[in-house]
Amino acid sequence: MNIGDYARGGQTRGYNQAQDHDMGVEEKYIPCGILDEDTGQLYLNFGSSYKTSDFIADSLSLWWNMIPQSEKQQIDLIQIKVDNGSENSGIRTQFLKRMVDFTDQIQKSIQLLYFPPYHSKYNPIERCWGILEQHWNGALLSQVDTMLAWARSMTWKGIKPIVHLTQKVYHKGISLTKKAMEEIELRLLRNPHLPKWDILIRPC
Repeated sequence: MNIGDYARGGQTRGYNQAQDHDMGVEEKYIPCGILDEDTGQLYLNFGSSYKTSDFIADSLSLWWNMIPQSEKQQIDLIQIKVDNGSENSGIRTQFLKRMVDFTDQIQKSIQLLYFPPYHSKYNPIERCWGILEQHWNGALLSQVDTMLAWARSMTWKGIKPIVHLTQKVYHKGISLTKKAMEEIELRLLRNPHLPKWDILIRPC
């Protein structure tokens, strides 16, 4: 999400003098969304760096820390519906390592379920992005606080999202060596029919 006086379509909200050309983006935020399909609660984490495997994994840890302990005790398996982005694919070594670490940290089994290419539109989180875009269309997101305020005021199934801002700097291109990945692979129970799209990880 580009921060600045950019025209975003939609109905104008108040006095909005938007730029009619690309000014060059100086401030940009990347969102990571997690939707709890059981409760309808949406969690949005905006990062000021890059969308990397570590950013996604840290967003999941942040989500987990927000869940009440009473609810955590009732969870045995967490199913995560994932798109096939390069940062979190079923062959992305750093992402898979972080998921193994996360599984051991929370002591819950995690099942990664990937949507096939060109089918991410069936992922419920994609509909949340569409609602957010409609919600803040016509608004000038000229400051990060404005962006966060608009995100907090949207609703999904009548529930406002929990919004967080991460200022941590993430670096691209982090990957495991072949030898290190061999150890991680031993922890991955891949569906023999869909080895890249259905991966179960049990805590150690």
